[in-house]
Amino acid sequence: MYRAARTVVDTSRSSTDGADGGADSGIDRGTHGGAGNGSAAGSAAHDEAAGADRTGWRRWAMDTRPLRRPAYRRLWSSTIVTAVGSQLTAVAVPKQIYDITGSSAWVGYASLAGLLPLVVFALWGGAVADSMDRRKLLLITNTGIAVTSVLFWIQAVVGLDSVFVLMALLAVQQAFFGLNSPARNASIARLVPEDELPAANALGSTVMQTGLVAGPLLAGALIPVIGLGELYLIDALALCVTVWAVMRLPALPPLTGSAAKRAGWREVAAGFRYIALHKVLLLSFLADIIAMVLGMPRALFPQLAAETYASYGEGLALGLLFAAIPIGAVIGGLMSGTFSRARRHGLMVIAAVMAWGAAITGFGLSTSLWVAVAFLAAAGVADMVSMVFRGAILLSAATDEMRGRMQGVFTVVVAGGPRLADALHGTAGSVLGARAAVAGGGLLVVVAMAILAVAAPALRRYS
Repeated sequence: MYRAARTVVDTSRSSTDGADGGADSGIDRGTHGGAGNGSAAGSAAHDEAAGADRTGWRRWAMDTRPLRRPAYRRLWSSTIVTAVGSQLTAVAVPKQIYDITGSSAWVGYASLAGLLPLVVFALWGGAVADSMDRRKLLLITNTGIAVTSVLFWIQAVVGLDSVFVLMALLAVQQAFFGLNSPARNASIARLVPEDELPAANALGSTVMQTGLVAGPLLAGALIPVIGLGELYLIDALALCVTVWAVMRLPALPPLTGSAAKRAGWREVAAGFRYIALHKVLLLSFLADIIAMVLGMPRALFPQLAAETYASYGEGLALGLLFAAIPIGAVIGGLMSGTFSRARRHGLMVIAAVMAWGAAITGFGLSTSLWVAVAFLAAAGVADMVSMVFRGAILLSAATDEMRGRMQGVFTVVVAGGPRLADALHGTAGSVLGARAAVAGGGLLVVVAMAILAVAAPALRRYS
């Protein structure tokens, strides 16, 4: 769902170092959650007992147990920096392209320039992550992303003013991100106990969503002061923090001798066959596609700001519409103690997606800007719940030798769904009107998710 403020460079590492980087050298599990050693099992049991003692407001507050894992805590701390830094680049690239061309069309073309390498390298990167030490792969790819940020800075400083150079750098950066994301996401299940997976996802997702709010605001404040080019340099320096944190992770080699010796497209195809044979994984992807493609209204925000909410000020309305969902997701993350210990992960996904659809419907029917923002914030809370439990399902329902490929497919779904939604909602908005298109999409989410829940009980029953 709406896990990033997807502008034209929405995949420019919006989730590069979120919950996905947690670690603990004392925990290493092979398949479905067995602890790697006795002390890890005892620690997990102690943490679960401690969690059961949470009373009063602490039951509502974010579950911070994963932060007791030293390596996870270090990498999560670095995420606070990189979550903001990545958004500086996400703002700088479209701004620079628009300054050069004066055309929003070129801004859109840049988004497409990054999509193909992201899809290709995410699918292949999943196979690579299942065949080599994931820590080593994270070091290589994070370094590559940092180098491209430095190159972004250099081209801005020397004044190349070349759209094609910007698009080429964006394509390279997205290729590195495609290789990076599956390895990072797949590592979580090796690095925290299984009962802490939802909490780890909530911690990382909250930081990412905070970056989506703070990053663009900081970029807007910094550009008039230090210039656009320096935003790239700040991002590159933030990535150095991430590289340092990854260097302190334990080695993460494949656990079984059956891991692929080479990462070819045959291994990618094996990942798709694995999804087809494990229904709950397929259903978790379908749930995200339903929520994203049918219910993501961001393409209509400019039209709604200019028409429905123009009396509030078009600029104010547009800013609030884009910020509302991430703000709601942050609130949901801060209150994740209310849901991160739930056992019925599949049921939580179904409920969250239907709540997302209901909130989007309410947003489409709203004529007051403040009521609309409240509905979008509620959608953000539902999005956070869905993210947490879909991520936990992907990590717990797949064996370690397949987790990289599962996360590669997940990255493609995350990147492709919003773009399909933009095309669908943009077309529907021009034909039906923006409010009708938004409300209709939200209703379709509720109906489609209800049908999926009834027709496919595997997701509903997954615990």
